[in-house]
Amino acid sequence: MAVSLEIISTMEKTRKILRKSQEFHFQNGKSISQFELAYDTYGKLNKAMSNCILVCHAFSGSHHAAGKFDNDEKNGWWDEFIGDGKTIDTNKYFVVSVNNFGSCFGSSGPKSICPETKKPYGIDFPDVTVLDWVKSQKILMEELKIPHWEMVAGGSLGGMQALQWAISYPDIVKKACVIAATAQSSPQNIALNEVAREMIKKDENFHDGNYFEKNAIPKVGLMTARMLGHITYLSENNMQKRFGRKKQNPESKVETDVIYEIENYLRYKGDKFSEIFDANTYILMTKAMDEFNICGDNENDFQLILKKIKAKLLIISFESDWLFPSWHSKFIQKNAMKVGISSSYIELEGSYGHDSFLFASDEYCNIVENFLNFNDG
Repeated sequence: MAVSLEIISTMEKTRKILRKSQEFHFQNGKSISQFELAYDTYGKLNKAMSNCILVCHAFSGSHHAAGKFDNDEKNGWWDEFIGDGKTIDTNKYFVVSVNNFGSCFGSSGPKSICPETKKPYGIDFPDVTVLDWVKSQKILMEELKIPHWEMVAGGSLGGMQALQWAISYPDIVKKACVIAATAQSSPQNIALNEVAREMIKKDENFHDGNYFEKNAIPKVGLMTARMLGHITYLSENNMQKRFGRKKQNPESKVETDVIYEIENYLRYKGDKFSEIFDANTYILMTKAMDEFNICGDNENDFQLILKKIKAKLLIISFESDWLFPSWHSKFIQKNAMKVGISSSYIELEGSYGHDSFLFASDEYCNIVENFLNFNDG
């Protein structure tokens, strides 16, 4: 379904679904016969269509990047950055945020109905990759008739997409902001993801991924996997300051056997997550993260790939991030410099561990804003 640019250009904020009656071929060789992409836009498209920014969401995020729509309980995941007068100023820029394939928030994924079987895809939805997501975002870009991105930005898995965009489509990306990300998932990342997947698969309600047919939800496995994941998003200092060894107030325990506040917090977050997320989606997304590897077999391969980039790069890490510690970002910056890519790198303090990329600070905002608005020609 074609999208009306006239409608978009007169609205401050929109939520839409792009429906395409055509095959989408995934990197693994499989395909789906038709697909949907849910997306939000913020701000107004200018007449020259030269003010466009793509923001890419992280593992459990969605297209809801800023503000609130009618049915939203809370603001979008990057609301501290996107909006009128904010770092990504929607008085000046037109921001697009797309829900990734395989998600459970509106784009085609395991919960979607397969047109051939008339049942949810479930475990049969094709494995996805970062390259698949970038390819799907390019399709939406073409539907919106956007000629280029002034900037592609994202944190964590979103940062991987920003880097992939700069490599795959160098002629249409002017700037790429790669935050708390990596060019290659580490053995530690893969190990943590595998433990989470096993937690889900061992749930008695998983049914080999066919839980929809059994009218079941692997809630316990999904909840436990999220608890593990949430630990990796925080930092030890943050947990110490926020919780320490404080005991949970008996009147606000989520379960009677809880002793400490940190236990209560993790169970609460895990339970809430298990009510809105899909187990097969969790497995798909973690596999996509594991498979991400721009580096090839060695550093020389990485440098050859980076040579394709024409965009300016801003690479940001956080010292409290132990999921993607700063050496991941430094590795990207070092090799970008070796092949003459215009790039900047900074390590920020951040007090939220890996999740620091979500939270605004004066320094963080100033750096991103100056990078976005810098024009050397």
